Amino acid sequence: MSTAGPPEAAREPREPWPAAAGVADIAGPSALGTVDKASPPHRWGFGAYLLAETVFLGASVLLVWPYLGGDKNAIPPLVLLLGLLVPTLLAAAVAVIATVVRGNGPRLDLRLQFDRKDIGQGVLLGCFGLLFTIPAAALWARVVGPEKANSAVGEMFAGHRFGVAMAIAVFLSVWLIAPICEEIVYRGLLWGAMERHGAARWWAFGLTTLCFALAHFEFSRTPLLLVIAVPIGLARLYTGRLGASIIAHQLNNLLPAVSLLLVMLGVVT
Repeated sequence: MSTAGPPEAAREPREPWPAAAGVADIAGPSALGTVDKASPPHRWGFGAYLLAETVFLGASVLLVWPYLGGDKNAIPPLVLLLGLLVPTLLAAAVAVIATVVRGNGPRLDLRLQFDRKDIGQGVLLGCFGLLFTIPAAALWARVVGPEKANSAVGEMFAGHRFGVAMAIAVFLSVWLIAPICEEIVYRGLLWGAMERHGAARWWAFGLTTLCFALAHFEFSRTPLLLVIAVPIGLARLYTGRLGASIIAHQLNNLLPAVSLLLVMLGVVT
């Protein structure tokens, strides 16, 4: 009987790269799907996230600075659209560039991956979240009043009447584009920075949820934003990818985006 070991092809394959520090604690098995294997180590961290936030704030201030203290109804529609779209696009671009220059690209570093299951999982968690966020929004409006419960975007566009093309552009920005960019920054870049420093996945979930709520600078709505952020963060936590959290975020933004569209078209007041 031969005592030779198993042929090379039958041996257990080795990992193609060393796991990043702390990633094994975060990318565990999922209750909803299979989490991807740990990506190669990257060289960016919290500094990249802070840079993205700085770019976001800087762009926001530059776009609205000329109109501060004036009549918000006098702000041109194009400026309002750019103020909504440009800062978040630039912040997401900083995140993607950081992974290209100092990492392995957004697909691996930010888990910017879509699987066929992500749509179903994102819809499932998004709908689950709406069961809590819709009553929470109604309750919060009763507690603080409708004006304080309204979002900054809603306040920005209140009283404006747009043409169909501009109104649709704002609708798509709120519903589709903003969730992609925000997920890249918070549950991609910030989450990845925590992974690099060995944070447990629940710590990553908690910090990104808190930062997401605070970074809107709508402090009268922060408790409500925390409720909104929880199911979105859970989609990232349980799948290990941004695909499901983006879908859940877009589902959460759909109703406010439709409401905003109807207001801008003058269908409702």
